[in-house]
Amino acid sequence: MAYYVFLTNFTDQGVKSVRDTTKRADAFRAMAEKGGAKVHTLLWTLGKHDVVSIVEAPDDLTATALSLSISALGNVKNQTLKAFDAADMRQILGKMS
Repeated sequence: MAYYVFLTNFTDQGVKSVRDTTKRADAFRAMAEKGGAKVHTLLWTLGKHDVVSIVEAPDDLTATALSLSISALGNVKNQTLKAFDAADMRQILGKMS
């Protein structure tokens, strides 16, 4: 399993409605789990990205499929960062908390 960081913008203007964004984030989590990935963290931001999520997936293909599926949530832009190993991700998570 590898770790991926997803930077997701649900609208061009950023967070318009916390309720709407929460529904989309919940749908993202459900899609990830259905595809065999696990969402470890959803970090909410009001800056450049609406949601930053840390996802554990079995391979690059699963992460790519999830990234493409995010567009089905409507008006979504997503960027997936390079995979990290577990030790690197623990260090990153430690800095975020």
